[in-house]
Amino acid sequence: MLCKLQNVKKLCLRAGFLSLLFFIFFIIAATVWAPMAKAQAPGSEQADGKISGSVLLKANNRPASQVAVKLKSHAAGIFRSILTDLEGHFEVRSLPPSTYEIIVDEPGYEPAHLSTQLDGSSSGLVLYLKSSNMPQIPRDSYTISARELKISGRAQHEYEKGLGSLAKKDLPASVSHFRKAVQTFPDFYEAYYHIGVAETRLGHLDEAMQAFQKAIDLSGGRHAWAEFGIGYVLYLEGKAEEAVTIIRRGLELDGSSADGYLVLGMALLRVNRLDEAERSAREALLRKPNFAQAYLVLSDACGNRHEYHAQLQDLDAYLKLEPNGAESEHVRRAREVVLRILAKPHSED
Repeated sequence: MLCKLQNVKKLCLRAGFLSLLFFIFFIIAATVWAPMAKAQAPGSEQADGKISGSVLLKANNRPASQVAVKLKSHAAGIFRSILTDLEGHFEVRSLPPSTYEIIVDEPGYEPAHLSTQLDGSSSGLVLYLKSSNMPQIPRDSYTISARELKISGRAQHEYEKGLGSLAKKDLPASVSHFRKAVQTFPDFYEAYYHIGVAETRLGHLDEAMQAFQKAIDLSGGRHAWAEFGIGYVLYLEGKAEEAVTIIRRGLELDGSSADGYLVLGMALLRVNRLDEAERSAREALLRKPNFAQAYLVLSDACGNRHEYHAQLQDLDAYLKLEPNGAESEHVRRAREVVLRILAKPHSED
């Protein structure tokens, strides 16, 4: 009987862990390519998010009119710039869900910036400009804008076709289009990142690693998602400790990434650093409260500690958020195993 119970426990833990393994990279890919595809098609009904707010002068709380507000999301590949109106108000529409940085870098004032997670609409944001006597140095956002202008129409077209193929799960075609994009515009690090995504899903881990590293090199080490990609490949290769280091480096670049914390949690689970894995999952939930997959990291951490009541709660939280998801049936089976464990006398021993 004891042997059977131990086998059930192992099955439960393995069920939760494998569910993460099956869908985690799909999450990363979907988070990145879907917003970019929608960004290229503003009329899409899915890219209907809105960010709005005001820019005020810190000294007197008066509106800062006709100043440039830059909005960017590296994950979604979106870079927008808009001027405030006479009342200091700005509004950007047709945005896909993602984490956005909002920057005002006006000459004569200290740079103002904030970050917001967009899941539909984000309004009422306020940025304050504080007067500065220091000369202003052109910042990264200007460099990025200049770079964006250099991307040829042909390269952008191939890139969009690659995103479309990735959406249809035609992975070889997506790689072909992305490679044509970088042939036309060699510095197109976003395309290299997506080559890495597609190659990973094809199981070509060496090629994926090379593509992710190329994206990092071309971006000057600023592309956090490529760091996450390398971390995930290392995780797949069983090099979880190395993965933790790389993913943490990515989070230093983009600490607002819920997905980054999720992948970090997975790697920490692999090396049995359960408390850290749990903290990482909760960091993901702080940034994305309805992030169902984070509850599976929590579930696995609880399962490894034999905290089956808590594990059941986390599985239920996932199913509440994803009742009909691709992994929901798998999670339901894991839940049944946990219930059988809890029904056994002295199951916590």
